[in-house]
Amino acid sequence: MAIPSAYVDLGKSAKDIFTKGYGFGLIKLDLKTKSENGLEFRSTGSANTETSKVSGTLETKYKWAEHGLTFTEKWNTDNTLGTEITLEDQTVLDNTCFLISPHSKKSGKIKTCYKREHINLGCDVDYDINGTAVHGAVVVGYEGWLAGYQTTFEAGKNRVTQSNFAVGYKTDEFQLHTNVNDGTEFGGSIYQKVNNKLETAVNLAWTAGNSNTRFGIAAKYQIDADASFSAKVNNSSLVGLGYTQTLKPGIKMTLSALLDGKNINAGGHKLGLGLEFEA
Repeated sequence: MAIPSAYVDLGKSAKDIFTKGYGFGLIKLDLKTKSENGLEFRSTGSANTETSKVSGTLETKYKWAEHGLTFTEKWNTDNTLGTEITLEDQTVLDNTCFLISPHSKKSGKIKTCYKREHINLGCDVDYDINGTAVHGAVVVGYEGWLAGYQTTFEAGKNRVTQSNFAVGYKTDEFQLHTNVNDGTEFGGSIYQKVNNKLETAVNLAWTAGNSNTRFGIAAKYQIDADASFSAKVNNSSLVGLGYTQTLKPGIKMTLSALLDGKNINAGGHKLGLGLEFEA
């Protein structure tokens, strides 16, 4: 079996069907470029059609492949500056990574992971003026079956503040994922690749002591090599629609709409437009 996914990536295929290809209430522009020496630039700008708030991010990344190093610099319009240094070693410990992320003078993160067949371990340390938090996670896999545990220990409070479990089964065409967060939040998802053009997903979630179950179904259909259509609906009768079209190589457009099925004539629906340029 290949290396299992990290804990945060369990059930990712189903999540992607529900989230990718949509941008409700936003006008968004993405620009990606890569220089000849391997330096990558990505800038993103978005305007919220309801609040008129404009936000943006700028990211630069440089990979030093022969040494397994990646340097990343991030900045956003909230004046938050972050720097990441990632080291991957695929010889000494099969596949290990080490990340330092000093976001500012008041906070930072150190992330380490160890990956090999049947196991994926991770440990993150967040530090800021409010104290230090240690996040640990482990995922083991065997013949398609996956089991994981995630926990958080806050040194300032001297107690465990998060304890999550997950179990799943994964093949190339089918994925099943269930999770329990802190013994109160329960969830599950199913992903199926019906064929080369159609992908579907179902998710469920509920909270202990609450009879309200959250339920949703979604699908993505690849019309052709340049166009795809996405749709989703949940038990609150919210219907999401998305259409992605590659206009030219390196230019992609996304149109999306969120409709309230209970109040079709009342208005208040959300539209979205996204443009992505890559060179």
